[in-house]
Amino acid sequence: MTIIYEEFECVDLRCGTIVKVEKFLRATKPAYKIWADFGAEIGVLQTSAQVTVHYTPEILLGKKIVGCINLGEKNIAGFVSNFLLVGFSDNNGAICLASVDLEVPNGNKLH
Repeated sequence: MTIIYEEFECVDLRCGTIVKVEKFLRATKPAYKIWADFGAEIGVLQTSAQVTVHYTPEILLGKKIVGCINLGEKNIAGFVSNFLLVGFSDNNGAICLASVDLEVPNGNKLH
């Protein structure tokens, strides 16, 4: 399926830095509660992510990530998710996060 550029522009993908991680004990599948700083204009947003196969809380803390911030809120087992943490599935279905490998300011939009 092909989309037009204006449709792609509606997807708000931003750079952020993970500032807090907790195990999400109420989640059905193993997951973390993750808070990411998206800069002064957007602030800190939270999400739930099933990324426990490849990542520990220690590895995630301080990691530069890509998040979709305009999908609205979603309640996941009593925890409100404000953004979607973006990643790819590996050969076994475990998520590998899309990340930023150089220093990019938090809140910058993907172009």
